[in-house]
Amino acid sequence: MEKRIYIIGAGFAGQTIADDIKRKKIFGKVNAFIDDSKDLIGTKIDGIPVLGPIAGVTSILNNSDLDEAIIAIPSAPTERIREIYETLTKNGFSHIKILPGISQVINGTAHLVQTREIDPLDVLGRTPIAISLKESLNYLRGKRVLITGAGGSIGSELSRQLLSGGAERLYLFGHGENSICQIYRELRLLQSEGVGEKATIVPIIGDMRCREYTDYIIKQTKCNVIFHCAAYKHVPMMEENQVSAIENNVYGTKNLLDAAIKHKVERFVLISTDKAVSPVSIYGVSKMLCEKLVLDAAKKTDGQSFMFVRFGNVLGSRGSLLPLFQNQIKTGGPVTITDKKMVRYFMTIPEACSLVLQTGGVGENGKSYLLDMGDPVKIIDLAEQIIRFSGLEPYKDIDVKIVGARKGERLVEPLWLKEENPVPTKYKKILELNNIEYDSDYLEKLLEEMKPICFYTPDREADFRNKEKLINILCENCKSLKDFYREIKNDNQKRTDLL
Repeated sequence: MEKRIYIIGAGFAGQTIADDIKRKKIFGKVNAFIDDSKDLIGTKIDGIPVLGPIAGVTSILNNSDLDEAIIAIPSAPTERIREIYETLTKNGFSHIKILPGISQVINGTAHLVQTREIDPLDVLGRTPIAISLKESLNYLRGKRVLITGAGGSIGSELSRQLLSGGAERLYLFGHGENSICQIYRELRLLQSEGVGEKATIVPIIGDMRCREYTDYIIKQTKCNVIFHCAAYKHVPMMEENQVSAIENNVYGTKNLLDAAIKHKVERFVLISTDKAVSPVSIYGVSKMLCEKLVLDAAKKTDGQSFMFVRFGNVLGSRGSLLPLFQNQIKTGGPVTITDKKMVRYFMTIPEACSLVLQTGGVGENGKSYLLDMGDPVKIIDLAEQIIRFSGLEPYKDIDVKIVGARKGERLVEPLWLKEENPVPTKYKKILELNNIEYDSDYLEKLLEEMKPICFYTPDREADFRNKEKLINILCENCKSLKDFYREIKNDNQKRTDLL
């Protein structure tokens, strides 16, 4: 039996997807468009009837398990997508896909290959702002762009959006061959289906911790722009592997910056995090030091632009709350959260990446930028919403359990220090921070002090991988970390005394 497809939205995006399906013939047959436009309802587009309105007509469709709905309204706000999704599920549609509201689609291109299964990201949170990528990426036209950590959540989405930038080459740099292979294949598939512009895509497997190799890669690729996304970033995991966090994040960034300065890379954009603000984890300290390294490197450039962009949590990144909650729901729960009072700032990955790409073009050398994350979201509310999205009832079908803070976690993650005083730029959702820099000699001395711990040094064998010494050094150079570790130590002592 042939699958019947109903396309929600009879506009340009829906029509081009219908053309794609008709041309390929293997995905089923478009049975109808469903739309709210009174001018279109009752007409036919290329022989396909337009039914509507959406809220009324879906209940009379005789759909089967084979039937599929594709929501093709890329400009629709999140609230409208949520309404359509609830209408479809209430009326028996179990196979629902969506054409994401990314800038490439808003700019007028739409392809079946861009559709995917709908997920909580599409119906939760606020409506992302629309940015014209083709306009904001003009600075990359004809350039060679290197993305570190290209197989990660942020790096891979940057790579997808960069297909519309007109870059001559995209270098996908990472040390995980599986993730780099996956995004490389995906980008090639998107190109073969007509998404984006022509660009040579080059996968590069390597490790930034090797200074000589990093220098070699930047020299050989002759890249003009670097988006530095690569980092070890799972807080509890890095609290168990403190030396690796500093080795990879700090020294890897230093190697990349030195090579970028030496080989005249035009633009360097570091992706930073709210956990770098008054850090209470080794990961947070590592990212704070990366920010300082970028600001220090900016003073040594010659006509280049080095900057960082900081933002909070992104919904859906690997290891983040969303996939964790979804996995817990699949296994019957409970969904675990730290505290009822815990809040986080959230933004979707595509929106964050669009803003990062825009900042990379308009940002100035030695400047610090912060993405406007909107209002904070209570984690317990997010957990309950995701349970309901899964068709279940919180506390009835799936329990929500409070488990307490893990090491390196806090109830609220500030996005900036008071002294940084973020101010709006003329670009929506992009704020500029006052720089808080480290003296170059101080920064160099700190890195020299930690180096024998992270890298084997003859006559310093006792220091190699000595995490206690590393923590002491970091605590002496970061008051917030020192205070946090002291608090943990006191709590542990209190528990011991009670026993």
